[in-house]
Amino acid sequence: MHTPPFPLAQPSRLKLSGDELASTGIRTIDACCSPVKASLPNLKRRARLSELDHHLHCSIIGTCLSTHELRKLVPKFTALDRRDASDLEIHHTAVELAIDGGAAAKALHKLLDERYAGAIRRFDKAADDADLLDLWDEALKSGDIPPAYWALMTHPCATMPVSQKAFGDLHMLSHLVGAANRADIRRLVALEQENAALKEKIERQQTRLQELSIERDASIAAFDEQIAQLQARQLPADAGSLETELEHLRARLADADQRVALHTSRREAAEQRMQQEQEAALALRRSRDHALALLKLVQSECDALERATVDAADAARGSVSRRASLDGVHGKRIVYVGGRPGSNAALKRLVEAAGGELVVHDGGVEDRKGLLAAALPGADLVVFPVDCVDHDSMNTLKRVCERHGIDYHPLRTASVASFVELIARLHPEHVAQLRNAPPPAFCLRHG
Repeated sequence: MHTPPFPLAQPSRLKLSGDELASTGIRTIDACCSPVKASLPNLKRRARLSELDHHLHCSIIGTCLSTHELRKLVPKFTALDRRDASDLEIHHTAVELAIDGGAAAKALHKLLDERYAGAIRRFDKAADDADLLDLWDEALKSGDIPPAYWALMTHPCATMPVSQKAFGDLHMLSHLVGAANRADIRRLVALEQENAALKEKIERQQTRLQELSIERDASIAAFDEQIAQLQARQLPADAGSLETELEHLRARLADADQRVALHTSRREAAEQRMQQEQEAALALRRSRDHALALLKLVQSECDALERATVDAADAARGSVSRRASLDGVHGKRIVYVGGRPGSNAALKRLVEAAGGELVVHDGGVEDRKGLLAAALPGADLVVFPVDCVDHDSMNTLKRVCERHGIDYHPLRTASVASFVELIARLHPEHVAQLRNAPPPAFCLRHG
């Protein structure tokens, strides 16, 4: 299991030995990093939302509650506007309310308990962590993740290894989204082709129905005219043959009516199927647009990184015909919070080569969080990758930067390309050299 980019809480009363922890692949944590709520698993009752580790609130609220439900509940406890607030603001505010506790956390806990009452009753039958893991594995196989995740995290027997395993399984499910988008695009193309074929078939059936209707009306008119002529002649000798012909005409009319009814039913069934396929095609088209927007953003990052690499090579050869793409950091002090050690070292070399200074703080993994507020004053720019920083460090950044008037920007990922693209976008002389438009409107943290 991949651990999150921040240390999770370690309970003081853990019933697994060191060998068992090593077999599960879970990283142990020093006692100094354990939160005050480490004695929570000793309780015989279900845990409350505010009593859970703060690092779990984001995954619980993002997985178990929809944005529509949060928009109805969060504005009751905050000043956010229900219609104008973005999905990211609603989510972040809900996480902060859950961390702070109080009436808002109780309302969130009550909403989750009411929605997943059935899963809670099913998980109450578990007597130990082994039973909990069996129920969680069953939920993963069936795809019913949100109820099982809430019931497991608040169960009295949910030890730290059990919670970390559920967190890791949920994290890995997010990586399947990219592959699902590509399959949806292929299915969208096939559905559009099938939709065009169905439309053509329906048009042919409607044309045939109109022709049959015209033929039927003409036949009825001709039969009525023949009957009128025969009745006008009043030939008693031919009464039997007229009756026979009349029955024959009636049989032909009944057969024509049956054919019209059959084609009508087929047309209605085809129209219903076409409506369903159109709705499916619309949903897939929206998914494709989202994937294309993300692809465009990634392409812009690749372009920025490629331009920075070429400029760095030109500078190494002594060429002065082109200005480096990172000229925007010359003489500036940049604070980088979060990220990964490998990419952070590369960023530090790039910024120093461009004549700037890059101060790196990992957000509290190894560096103390108390040093974060001390590193921000005097900085010209603060950046942080949203995929490698926790909510606590992000809130600290916002407060300190707003108090000192420091400009801060989120990055889509902790990659070198995201950092180079941001610096190029903030440097007006290089905006025209990039093929991408301004950053997309969707959430940087949740896609």
